[in-house]
Amino acid sequence: MTQTGRLLLVEDDPVIGEATALHLERHGYTVTWSQDGLEAWESFADEAYDLVLSDVMLPGMDGVTLCRRVRESGPTPVVLISARSDSVDVVGGLEAGADDYVTKPFDVQVLLARLRSVLRRAEQPATGAESAGEESSAGVEEVGDLTVDRRAMEVRRDGEPVPLTPTELRLLIELIDARGAVLSRGQLLQRVWDYEDWEDDAHLVNVHVQRLRTKVGAELVETVRGFGYRLRT
Repeated sequence: MTQTGRLLLVEDDPVIGEATALHLERHGYTVTWSQDGLEAWESFADEAYDLVLSDVMLPGMDGVTLCRRVRESGPTPVVLISARSDSVDVVGGLEAGADDYVTKPFDVQVLLARLRSVLRRAEQPATGAESAGEESSAGVEEVGDLTVDRRAMEVRRDGEPVPLTPTELRLLIELIDARGAVLSRGQLLQRVWDYEDWEDDAHLVNVHVQRLRTKVGAELVETVRGFGYRLRT
């Protein structure tokens, strides 16, 4: 399967970087490859990219710092790659705003599948199911002190814009559409991330829920221990 999109690849290892860039280009991506974090940030500031795929350990600027800067600048998705598989490093990358985190060595087909999933979320955030009488014809609904405009892909809290990433928006909408029902981590990974094998990816859900709470209010998203999460309505 081919995919289009302009990617910024940041990898200081010349062998891994060249091989990864080649695989991505063969599958239809336009790739700019940088071997330095600071150089990559300057390239990102000057050009428009659909996704940033970055190693963590880099000269000039580490990948987590690069991710944080990209996230602060807008909604461009970021996927971090690293030889580190320790949960602390995974959580650190996700807390910096990464949409996904892939550990080396990785299967190229798995990486490609995850990139496609991240790009789908960025391009077409979930609109969710519409229920007559529960959502206006304009696609705007009130959830607590939030105003959610699905069509404009905007969320406001007490009238002020809430800067959600595409993944955070999809997560919020899935919780809204559950109408108070508990969604397990596995269900959320399938619905938000399109992942079937979720055993090793619980950190994705946990960290994104925590980030969502800081933006929409901790009291809105409830943890049901041993089961998952639900929205308090």
